[in-house]
Amino acid sequence: MTVGDKIKKIRTFRGMTQKELGLAVGFEEKGADNRIAQYETNYRVPKRELLDKIAEALRVDRQNFYTIAPGSAEDFMRTFFWLDEDSPGAIRLFPLVRVPGKIKEETVVQYNDSYDWPAQPPVGIYFNYGLVDEFMHEWLLRQQELHAGEITRDEYFEWKLNWPRTCDDCGKCEPSIPWRKNE
Repeated sequence: MTVGDKIKKIRTFRGMTQKELGLAVGFEEKGADNRIAQYETNYRVPKRELLDKIAEALRVDRQNFYTIAPGSAEDFMRTFFWLDEDSPGAIRLFPLVRVPGKIKEETVVQYNDSYDWPAQPPVGIYFNYGLVDEFMHEWLLRQQELHAGEITRDEYFEWKLNWPRTCDDCGKCEPSIPWRKNE
């Protein structure tokens, strides 16, 4: 998803017009909507300073538009979050079940073939990297809450937009940015 696509998606999610966003970042009234339209259609690419203003006006973390630390755990997770927005359901998280005793060198995860799985068996991945593992656990919880109807699609998107400041360590603490509408 391009920066322009992200700006448009977040702007419409926030219920803002192109003109309102343009004015909020300091463009003159005449042409404010045109400038934002140029960014959203990828005709022009905003510089980092302007992306910071756009992120502030849209009330999202600036790293939705560019990364501060390429290859970091946060960068890695944002890439997954935007893939999840671009293709909902493309990333399916599920918990693994611990089995006591020794397991063969080659571990195999089983899945119920009656569900809507692809024809070719999916490939699993495990992260042995503490920070990513913690993030993935919370993301799994948010997906489970979404599928159970405990949170809305909008709340799920809001959680991702300001992540990791929306993290609550799977309910163990208060997030620094509230994202649930019922709170």
